[in-house]
Amino acid sequence: MIALAMVLDAVLGEPRWLWSRLPHPAVLMGRAVGWLDRRLNNRTRAAGVLAVGILVIGAIGLGLVLAALPGWWAEVLVGAMLLAQRSLVQHVQAVGDALRISLGDGRRAVAMIVGRDVSRMEGDAVARAAIESAAENFSDGVIAPLFWFVVAGLPGLIAYKVINTADSMVGYRTETYQAFGWAAARLDDVVNWLPARITAALIRAVAPTRAPWAAIRADAALHRSPNAGWPEAAMAPALGVSLSGPRSYDGRMEDLPWVHGPGRRDVGPDDIDGAIRILWRAWALALVCVLVIALL
Repeated sequence: MIALAMVLDAVLGEPRWLWSRLPHPAVLMGRAVGWLDRRLNNRTRAAGVLAVGILVIGAIGLGLVLAALPGWWAEVLVGAMLLAQRSLVQHVQAVGDALRISLGDGRRAVAMIVGRDVSRMEGDAVARAAIESAAENFSDGVIAPLFWFVVAGLPGLIAYKVINTADSMVGYRTETYQAFGWAAARLDDVVNWLPARITAALIRAVAPTRAPWAAIRADAALHRSPNAGWPEAAMAPALGVSLSGPRSYDGRMEDLPWVHGPGRRDVGPDDIDGAIRILWRAWALALVCVLVIALL
């Protein structure tokens, strides 16, 4: 059923005709997080723990109900809705296509998938941002939910997605969310710890050039997140490019270290295409792993 869900997601993605008429499950999760934020956020960790507890218990309960429905359709359809391989590839490909038209088009396209300031990005920075987003979101949007789907079925998949959604909405180090978002951020780190490393291993396994695992581990440690650096650190040597480096957030430049420093820094649309090919190969390897587990 999980393999069928992966294939269905890869073929159909997120049909616009459907989600223009109905709210996507991720949107519903976001509404639930927003409602709890408005009701419970008194800027304390205890309130954040309570909010995350409600979300996770509700997600597990919903998953158990759906999994108990007769037949296979619920697990396959819900699984396909909550995996994001095709939509990820489409968003990243849109950046490469736009960058081939003009720098302005590339900036507008990459602004749809990254949170940094894009107004002063040059073409190579736009391409790097797209590749970094591809690698990170392959972990968060495909491999991590797939991992928890395999481990714990629909309850695990839905719980993971609601934790990841909560982290993306309240897991910030701002005055409003420093305390309230702590539980969501830390739990997201926990549930992504192993999947991020599995993602790096999958990317490395299908890469045209395989970097030593020790080098990937060292580059991953340069990232501020305990998990996000792993897929980036595997993708950079796979393409022979340098990723990360200085970038602007809210008009302020941050001098971040380069990942795979010896790589090329003149990154372009062709490298985005290369990253997409690696994503599909890594997805195919993950599908093989799921089928092997099923057979065993």
